[in-house]
Amino acid sequence: MQLNGKLVGMTIVEEKKELRRLIRQRKKEQPNNERLLQSEAVFKLIEQEPSFVKASCVMAYWSLSDELETHRFVEKWYKKKKILLPLVVGGELELRQYTGPECMVVGPSFGILEPANGPMASIAEVDFIVVPGVAFDSNLNRMGRGGGYYDKTLVTTTAFRAGVCLDIQVVEKVPTEPFDLKVDKLFYVQL
Repeated sequence: MQLNGKLVGMTIVEEKKELRRLIRQRKKEQPNNERLLQSEAVFKLIEQEPSFVKASCVMAYWSLSDELETHRFVEKWYKKKKILLPLVVGGELELRQYTGPECMVVGPSFGILEPANGPMASIAEVDFIVVPGVAFDSNLNRMGRGGGYYDKTLVTTTAFRAGVCLDIQVVEKVPTEPFDLKVDKLFYVQL
C-alpha cells in the first residue's frame, strides 16, 4: 500500500519487486525515440565528465532494448579507450574487451549479446564504470535487476561509478540494503 508516496507495510525485498514492476511499466509506455534521444544526451554528458576524459579503461555494458542505449557509445570509443563489457558467468560478472561487433555473441545466460570472443580483462584495469540500473534516486542509490552482479563487482574497485538511466527511472527513494552500492554521479536528462 502507498501512503504519501511511500510503500507501507512491505519488506525491502517486496518494495524492490514493486519498484521493478513500476519501472517496467513506465518503460513500456515510453516512446522508443525518447529513449534514443535521452541516450544520446546522457552520453554527451558522460563524454564531458573529467573522470571519463582521463580514463584509459572504461567498463560499459551492451544495452537491452528497454535500457539507455549504449551501442553507439561503445562503438564510438572502443578504438580510443579500452572498453570492457561484462558477461554473466555463474553468479559473477566476467569482463571482456570489446574489439568490435565480431566479438559479440548471443550469451547463454540471458540470450543477449555478450563479448564472449573478446580478450578477458580485470576490474583492476578499470578507471571509469558506466553503471546501469533499474532505478536511481537523488542520493545516488541504485537498484539493479536483482542478481547482485554489479554490487559484487563494484565493491572490488575504486573506479569512478557513473550511474546512467532514463528520466523515468529516477525515483524519490530507492529501497536499499547494506550490500547495495551507490554510484558516484548520476547521469540522466529530461527532454
